[in-house]
Amino acid sequence: MGKELPLTHVRKGFGNVIGALYLFSMKILFSEYQTDYSSYTFSYAVYCRQEAPEEVPAIYDQGFLPYTGSASLAENYFYMARSLRIDLSRFTSLSENRRVDRKIQPLEIDMAVIDRHRFDTSDNAFVQFCSAYAEERFAGGNMSPKRLSYVLDRHLITHIFHFSRSTQTFGYVLAVIAKGMLHYWFSFYDTEYMRSHSLGKWMMWKVIDWAQQQALSYAYIGTCYREKSLYKVRDHKGAEFFDGKGWNSDTALLKELCRQDDETKATDMLKSEWRDRWLDSL
Repeated sequence: MGKELPLTHVRKGFGNVIGALYLFSMKILFSEYQTDYSSYTFSYAVYCRQEAPEEVPAIYDQGFLPYTGSASLAENYFYMARSLRIDLSRFTSLSENRRVDRKIQPLEIDMAVIDRHRFDTSDNAFVQFCSAYAEERFAGGNMSPKRLSYVLDRHLITHIFHFSRSTQTFGYVLAVIAKGMLHYWFSFYDTEYMRSHSLGKWMMWKVIDWAQQQALSYAYIGTCYREKSLYKVRDHKGAEFFDGKGWNSDTALLKELCRQDDETKATDMLKSEWRDRWLDSL
């Protein structure tokens, strides 16, 4: 059961909505979830439906990421989450980035940035490469050829990063690039080089570094839940997360939130011991 309203009707104060965003007609949906009367906690999952192509940067800025969990949805829906992005004005390569880059250099990998419309996403080798990676690395292997086709048909992906040397493919990244932003969405790579060369970490750093060189403002790199996701923060200077109110660079708070993700949360942030620190940025 959900509630839907256009963003033009949302009052200032929802997330970090500002006057400029009132020009957009994206729809915000509140879908009822769990209820706990003992603490007066009534949960809603928050979604957004895209109404126009130019809304994409604003949607990401509000803490939303693309939802592709159901292949039966014809329109582009986004879910609100603890999204993580890199403020590229504060980004610089760290010693860990340089260490990984040195290990990769002997492989002589080239990175090509290909316009989505010039890339054959039905190519059998491409589909098999992505599906094989997903089967091994995604929980439940939930990137079947059918879902991959659905993702590519969303018309959100604008570019594909291809990492290769001669006829050997090392990896792909499906990316959304819009005004001032890049979303590092799905990545697929040769897991043979995962441990020996940290290939996945290198690809993420390489794309973020490229985004900065293109004078973009932000690189969105997915969600940050559980402690295993904190490598995204450790490895990339300028990280900030969406905390439900806006973008927060308090890494101590983020680490505590990630630690709690492996436990059953007793309550929400407003009722927690972190309340005052969380509210200070209002």
